[in-house]
Amino acid sequence: MAKTIRLKAKIAEIETKPLIIRTPYIELQAALKLCNIAQTGGHAKILITEEQCVFVNGEICTQRGKKLYNGDTLRVGRESFVIASEAE
Repeated sequence: MAKTIRLKAKIAEIETKPLIIRTPYIELQAALKLCNIAQTGGHAKILITEEQCVFVNGEICTQRGKKLYNGDTLRVGRESFVIASEAE
């Protein structure tokens, strides 16, 4: 007779950091480079279109040119950012 083993996984809390921009919006591809998640535009493209691990406001986003505005959230893996615009 097989034993059942139950494991409790602890969900790690994700700290959301501000991503300060000086314009009214930033495109997703540029935001990934600005917050050092992607080293190049090509790397950002791969993250967005192929891996589908980029979340904007809690939903998977595959649009490189998606405009992120003040208050929008960006998450890739355990990295999470909130867009904070200095532009009025």
